[in-house]
Order: sequence, then structure tokens, then C-alpha cells
Amino acid sequence: MTPNAEAHSTCGSFSIARNHKAFRQFWLGASRLALLILAATLATPAQVPSVLTQHNDIGRTGQNLGEKILNISNVNVAHFGKLFSLPVNGQIYAQPLYVPNITIAGTVHNVLIVATETDRVYAFDADTIGTPLWDASMVDKAHGAGPDEHPLNSATTIGCTDLQPQIGISSTPVIDPTANGGKGTIYVEAKSTNNTTYFHRLHALDLTTGDELASPGPVVITASVPGTGDGSEGGAVTFDSLHQQNRPGLLLLNGDIYVAFASHCDYGPYHGWIFSYDTATFTQQSLLMTTPNGGLGGFWMAGSGVAADANSYIYIASGNGTFSLGAEYGDTVLKLGTTSGKISLADYFTPSDQQCLADQDTDLGSGGVLVVPTQTGQTYPDILVAAGKEGAIYVVNRDKMTTSNVHYIGKSGCVTDDPEIIEESSSGFIGGMWSMPAYWNETLYFAGAGDVLKSIPLVNGLPNFAGTVGNSTGFGFPGATPSISANGTTPGTAIAWLIDSSQYGSPGPGPGPAVLHAFDATNINSELWNTTQATDNRDRAGNAVKFSVPTIVNGKVYIGTSNQVDVYGLLPVAATPSIAPNSGTYPSPLQVSMTDATPGATIHYTTDGSTPSQTHGKIYKTPFNLSESATVQAIAVKSKQANSEVTLQAYTVTH
Repeated sequence: MTPNAEAHSTCGSFSIARNHKAFRQFWLGASRLALLILAATLATPAQVPSVLTQHNDIGRTGQNLGEKILNISNVNVAHFGKLFSLPVNGQIYAQPLYVPNITIAGTVHNVLIVATETDRVYAFDADTIGTPLWDASMVDKAHGAGPDEHPLNSATTIGCTDLQPQIGISSTPVIDPTANGGKGTIYVEAKSTNNTTYFHRLHALDLTTGDELASPGPVVITASVPGTGDGSEGGAVTFDSLHQQNRPGLLLLNGDIYVAFASHCDYGPYHGWIFSYDTATFTQQSLLMTTPNGGLGGFWMAGSGVAADANSYIYIASGNGTFSLGAEYGDTVLKLGTTSGKISLADYFTPSDQQCLADQDTDLGSGGVLVVPTQTGQTYPDILVAAGKEGAIYVVNRDKMTTSNVHYIGKSGCVTDDPEIIEESSSGFIGGMWSMPAYWNETLYFAGAGDVLKSIPLVNGLPNFAGTVGNSTGFGFPGATPSISANGTTPGTAIAWLIDSSQYGSPGPGPGPAVLHAFDATNINSELWNTTQATDNRDRAGNAVKFSVPTIVNGKVYIGTSNQVDVYGLLPVAATPSIAPNSGTYPSPLQVSMTDATPGATIHYTTDGSTPSQTHGKIYKTPFNLSESATVQAIAVKSKQANSEVTLQAYTVTH
């Protein structure tokens, strides 16, 4: 059947939204103001930056343009390293979020929000080691759970090894810092069971306490749409709470929360679902489902957030599944309208080799969609980039995704060939994509599985694949999602950060530590630092989890691991030693002594004109006699601190 526009916005069957330009003009004024305020909070330089959503902003660019502490001069093994760890219960698949200047229990804190697979949400002081400011369980009565609810045990429920041993909160929450009377609200999706029934709940938590807000939440996510697809009964497909899984980060847009679902290990029946909930009441505004008369087509995107642009359109990529022109939408990049929270299909693009992608489990939707900031004055000012397991980069015009709105030109074979979009790279150009790129200063950054970090410049507003630069640092499965910290476009401040999570453990290699890398974003062949460089495992991270994305803000880097958040930043500097007596001319031999104000520091010194270091010079233990003229140089060294400055005293002995 062919549903009308209202039916497809609420029931999940698709048709292209008609006359959307008229709606766009009406909503543009109101939505643009709200989005400009949100975008200013999420993606532009600020006095105290925030990270309130997955990959920094609703376009999922991954750039923090307000980083004024870290730069390419001070991120090195001598001055930068691991400061402390914050233990949690459960794996951290969600990206840590950061909100500055929040008053909790009468004290102002920069707050780090962490969600785990044990269905727990933590608030930490982001700058100091210590116990949580608060810790909330999503499976207790106070947060809407029934008796005996708990996170899923993957081995005894799903049997899927992709996410183990527990399944609870997998997606990155989103924070509205101005909601809840100015105290802030955290929106979280959590999965649980009582051993009989399975639940997906959307929660609204008080940012200052972790308490569930009585209004609007929580709400159990459920739905049913007309269809004869996988799992249907009586001509309807019902949301399967056991098999469906929320991986993409949540999107907050114009007062609505958007939450999307795929499954575990392709175990079905499942479909791609995306829901819209009003933040004031948690009323389910609408939904769309990709394959009502087929199967699969889930929204995976390796945890990347549901993306949006300044005109309130959503962009999201589906995985392998049923495709039928104008009806079923596996392996498709979708553009969704959101007028009044009502989801409608505005446009879409499906690769020419979709059937091959589906047959070979080579999902387009394994990677996230990046909305490139508008390139004013260019032929195509509004573009997006997307890539999947095939490793081809698709460059799509957001204003008209395909020539003549053909959407799809199916071809036999397994080679991508899509002249209806702006451009595309060859297959395998960036390895397989189980991550997403980042954007900064007219440059894209990709790190696909089985490939190296690559930077691709934009020329005349479009990726110039011929100008791609790759470095020598390889990434195994699942690749890495870069994040960029910079003080705007100030030279010497842009750093590309990536986590190598290839040692994530069963069923892959490991378990072993995550490895955090920092590269000069203007010259990715210059690696500034990584967690393996320092001696004695000084900077070693916790064991890796797949799809981890670093959060860089206010001079620190936060990474989620299997049981802790590791915090990196500029190391405290050991005090400069004092040398006595002062420089001068002495008629006879003199005794030289040294002291240092840093407890536990070791003083290294030289008398031969060379510069002392952690590995060079004598270790000072007791005062020593100097019978010949010499310059005494000294440095203080302490584990997990930066070495002090070198100090010196010059002595002339005239005896």
C-alpha cells in the first residue's frame, strides 16, 4: 500500500515528503535560532568548552575549536601523560561527556558524565581523582525499573559475542545544560530485562543528582507498524525489545530526542527503527522503520551519533537489508525531515552495488555520517560524507542527494559506481569503516580498519582524493574515530586524537590496553605522543572496548575502557632544584649541596658541561666537593611528573 504523509511519519512505511520547501520556509526561522544556539554550545570556541553530544556537535564533526591549553608543543612524552583513572562498573561504549561549572552539593565542578554497560550513569569531577559526585542505576525502582531488572547477560540472552559480558547502555547520551530549570538534563537510553521481558527505556536525569525527572520520564520504547516483514504477525511488525539494540548516539534537535536501533550480531528478527520523543513529555512523536515488508536495514554506525544540519534535517545510514526502490531501505543514506518532531523521508541515496553489499554483509551503515559544515560560495555548499565496510567514501549533496532524484541506479557486480552523486572514492580507499571521520579546517580525517590514518583536503568545497595523505600508523579492526582539538585555526594548536581499540578482547585479540595516539592535524606524519612511549607503563590505559571515541576538552583527554575512564593531560612539573652555594669565584675547593621541593624527586646533575636528563648525569645523594672550576647543572625527575627545568651554578676555583 502507499500510505499518506501523515501515516508514514507515524507508522514507519516510507514515501518521499512532498512540498517540503514550504514547510522548510515556515520552520526555518524558529529552528535556525534554536540550532544556532545549540551549535554555538557544541562546536564553536567558548570560554569554557563543553562536550554535550557524541563527536562534539550535531554534524558529528568531532572538532573542539575551543581548546586553548593543549597544542603541538606541549603534547609530548616529557610533558603530557596519564594523570589518573576513574573506576566504574562495566564497559564504557558511550563517549564520555563534559559539562563545565555545574554546582553539585554546593560546590562548582567541571563534570564528566560516564555511562556503562551495567546500566549505570556516573558523574565525576573532571579534574581530580576521587569517588563519583553521584552514581545512578537505571535498573532500580527510582529510575522506573520493575523487580529483579538488570542488564542483559549477553551469553544467556542474545548469545552474541560482539558485546559482552553485559548489555546495558551502549549509545552516547545527550545533555541539555539549560533544561530542568537551568540545572541540566541528561537523556539516556538503557536496555534491561527481568529474565522474562526485555525493556528499552528513555530516561531523563537531573544533571546535578542523577535522579530521574518525574516529568517527563522514563518511558518504555515500543511500537508496531503495518507490514509483512521479518517477525510480523497479523500484518504488523512490532519492535522486538530483545533483538533490537540502540548503538547510534542520541540526537537532541528542536526539543525532540531521536533514538535509532539495529540489533546484536545480525540476530533477528530486527529492522532499522528511529523514534522521535518530545523532551517535555516523552510522548512518542513519530517513527520510521526501514524494512516493514522485509528485514534488517538496521542503524549501527559504530556508535556514531544520529547527524543533523542547521535546517533540521537528519542524516543516517542503514546497514545491510532489504532494498526496494521507494519502499525498503537497506544500505541507504537517508535524509529525514523533522517538522514538529514528525519524521518524514525527504530524500535518500543507495549505492549501485547495494545487492552485493547486502549479500556479503558489507554494510554501508557500519560507519557514521558526517555533515560537513556549509562551504559558502561553492558549487555544492552543503555536502555529507559516508562510508561503510566496503571502504568507499560517498560524497553526497545534502540539498539534492542524487541527479534527477533517481536515488539508486542498480548495477550488477560488487564495484561501487554512482554517477548520480557528486563523487565517490574507489572501494577500499580507506579500509573497512566501523567508525566515522572527523572534520577540521577544510580537511577530513579517516582511520579505517586495516588501514592508516588519512587526511583528505577539501578543494573548492569537495574532498580531493588525489591529495590524500596517509601516515604509517596502522589500525586493526575496528579502526578508529578521530577527534580534533584546536584553538580555532590558530597554527600549532590542531591535534588529531585516535584510540586504537583493536585489543578489545573476545572474540578478537586481547584483551589488552587501548592505545591513545596524538598527531599534528596539519601533518599527520608527525606523531606527537602515544600511550606506549613512556617508560614503566606510565601512560598505559585500561583494556580496550570497541568503538571508543576520545573526549578532548579544557586541557584533558578522557577515554573510556573496560572498567575505567583514563584521564590524560599536562603533567605536573617537578620543582626546579636549588644548588648551593651561588655562582662565584672561590679561592679554595667548595662543597656543593642540592635540595628539591618536590617530595620523592630525584636530582640528576652534571659537572662536565653536558645537560642532565632523566637518563644522563649523576644522581645526587649527598653534598660533594668541587676542587676545580666547573658549571654544575641539575634537573629534578619524578615518576608521573614532567622533569623540572635545568638549573645551574657556575664556579671558578682559583686555589
